[in-house]
Amino acid sequence: MADTPINKDKFIVYQIFTRLFGNQNTTNKCYGTIEENGCGKFNDITDTALTALRDFGITHVWYTGVLKHATLTDYTNYGIPNDHPLIVKGIAGSPYAVKDYYDVDPDLAVDVSDRMQEFEALVERTHQQKLKLLIDFIPNHVARQYHSIVRSSGVKDFGEDDDTSVAFSPENNFYYIPNHDFIVPEGHKPPVHVTGPYYERPAKATGNDVFQPQPSQYDWYETIKLNYGVDYLNGKTTYFDPIPSTWVKMFDILSFWVKKGVDGFRCDMAEMVPAEFWGWVIPEIKKINPDVIFVAEIYNPYEYHNYIFKGKFDYLYDKVGLYNSLRELMEGRGTTEDITQLWQNESGDISDKMLRFLENHDEQRIASRYFAGDALVAIPAMTLSATLQTGPLMLYFGQEIGVTPTQSEGFQGEDGRTTIFDYWGVPEFQKWVNNGNFNEEKLNEDEKFLRAYYKSLNQLVTENEAIYAGSFYDLQYFNVDGQSPNYEKTRLYSYVRHTDNQKLLFVYNFDKERKFETRLRIPQEAWTNTFKLERTSTYKLKPVFPLFKMAQAIPAAEITSAGIPLDLPPLSVVVYEIIER
Repeated sequence: MADTPINKDKFIVYQIFTRLFGNQNTTNKCYGTIEENGCGKFNDITDTALTALRDFGITHVWYTGVLKHATLTDYTNYGIPNDHPLIVKGIAGSPYAVKDYYDVDPDLAVDVSDRMQEFEALVERTHQQKLKLLIDFIPNHVARQYHSIVRSSGVKDFGEDDDTSVAFSPENNFYYIPNHDFIVPEGHKPPVHVTGPYYERPAKATGNDVFQPQPSQYDWYETIKLNYGVDYLNGKTTYFDPIPSTWVKMFDILSFWVKKGVDGFRCDMAEMVPAEFWGWVIPEIKKINPDVIFVAEIYNPYEYHNYIFKGKFDYLYDKVGLYNSLRELMEGRGTTEDITQLWQNESGDISDKMLRFLENHDEQRIASRYFAGDALVAIPAMTLSATLQTGPLMLYFGQEIGVTPTQSEGFQGEDGRTTIFDYWGVPEFQKWVNNGNFNEEKLNEDEKFLRAYYKSLNQLVTENEAIYAGSFYDLQYFNVDGQSPNYEKTRLYSYVRHTDNQKLLFVYNFDKERKFETRLRIPQEAWTNTFKLERTSTYKLKPVFPLFKMAQAIPAAEITSAGIPLDLPPLSVVVYEIIER
């Protein structure tokens, strides 16, 4: 028996949209104020809540929306300047339009004056429950009226020393459109009364690379792009030596939060910042704490290797790969052949670096009418996401209950997503919060069933070494050649995850309506050479997942060269452990 590998990379991130997590207000008025709709607080994430998440199998919590961002809520009584309504999205505002990198959002504090102390107490509670915590790092852009009011003396603000007479300078923090005023995009209608125009001269470039004075209403017009030494208007010429001012300021910001006890960063739109910056700053931050992790939100597969090897990222956010393929299958389109193409294109040096998910704050909820329409449709897809490779996975708060947005909350409209711009209560999730009890007392049977599935999945991936440390062996190629009866190559999928100590067989049916009775074949060379097992007939298959709907064990006599008999209902998954008879 070989030594048991260490479970290093197979952690489970639970994304909490902090403003919404603990909010028990049920008013839910479109564009409601914080007084009308309520707001979750740091203090709502109690020891009880964190214990429940830990017992659910979570290892890391990503607190989304922690940093002070632009908002239409008035905090001038606390010395916090108001933001102009013409450059804020929603009432609460986007958490990705950061107003002060050295401050936490006052919405999240019971006592605004003690907001940082309340965050620090949350960090301590999280660590006491043996959980690690991540926050957002938004390096590409800041709010249009960015100004730090709590930075330490000697720390200069972004743009403080900029030469605003030129469009670009390596020493500037922003990009400018000299001799032009910023023009608010046409079509933007703030939900509050506007008493006067917004003035910005010279205009600054908008966060999503709009280098003109007026962005469109579909642009990130509430943000301004930061300058990392790349001259975008002149062939993306780079000026990285000497180290640009923005690099140094971002190092100071990251080190500030690491010293607060933050264990990692989900780096928003990391690919819009040069890989050279990451390759410099990440090793520098790891000198402070070598265990800090960096996760890159990145959508260009051609840049994956660049941001892992040159940029030194620990993990990449996998949206355009597995998420997109599985979403098509969940919607009744697509083909499992896309999964094969995906893992073949992901060479072994990055496959364990991909953070898998089916929901997050940017994506539509699985149960919404815009996606699958039923949270249970996710069972095979989420299982595959969690077990295809050794890298981490992520859940979005409420995914395990089946949150289904059906109303317009404000700026986003009714689009199948949970709002990130407005104050809101999430009805399905509020039942689990249950006035701070964080239990299943108010959940219906379908919600309890779904939560039991996710809990058993979390346990499966963190407790079985074949998943968290094992190799991958594809079975598709051996079963789609017509020799395996009724093996539908576009709807069924199978593979083995294996170590010297453990072999697990995974079989999926992604079809929403058809069941398949088939015989799954495993090549003899895999038994002997890859899995290092003696003869097929000396082993049997023991079902290990899903725990609440076990298949029948398959005895050794049924494991023959003709294949293993399987009866796969629609939208099903079964996991067998290959054990000695």
